[in-house]
Amino acid sequence: MEEKKRIIIGITGASGSVYARLLVEKLLTIDSVELSVIATLNGLSVMRFEDNIEWLKDSRMRYYDNSDFFSSPASGSARFDSMVIIPCTMGTIGRIAAGISTDLLVRAADVMLKERRQLIIVPRETPLSTIHLKNMTTLSQCGAVICPASPSFYSYPESIEAVCRTVTDRVVSLLGLDPGTTEWGKNESTLRKPNEGSTVIPGE
Repeated sequence: MEEKKRIIIGITGASGSVYARLLVEKLLTIDSVELSVIATLNGLSVMRFEDNIEWLKDSRMRYYDNSDFFSSPASGSARFDSMVIIPCTMGTIGRIAAGISTDLLVRAADVMLKERRQLIIVPRETPLSTIHLKNMTTLSQCGAVICPASPSFYSYPESIEAVCRTVTDRVVSLLGLDPGTTEWGKNESTLRKPNEGSTVIPGE
């Protein structure tokens, strides 16, 4: 039997908790994935305000208390394959970049970096200060993948969740998994074409 890919989803208090829910919902449909979740207190508060937290009760994934440093994600010997922090606050990014493990989520991210395993960070902030940019540069230089929550529109999403899925499906692809959705240049028959006779303005 093929060994499952062990993935941790970290959820912080940035706006955009729907991204976390949509990503988890997608990953739970993939049989080759074993899923664990860590959420900060602010992350839970934002989820209650923006969306809901009922999906965290799904028995197909394991939920870790963010204060539990005795749990598996706190140790490199647990051998998780990947971690995604979605959405990720700038405060969390700053603490990871500085190596300050104040809670389990940041410690788990620190473990991924030190063990040279995959860490994907999905920041949800605008505009970005120089401090933010420097911290993300530090993490990128240490091997993390910075994947901003910047949706695409070429698939013509027709709802807010469809727009958000263009981000979460990109994360699924970065995890080396098939999101089963539109890929530029691969699913061209599903993309709308520009109207015939449309005017092309030189230089634009």
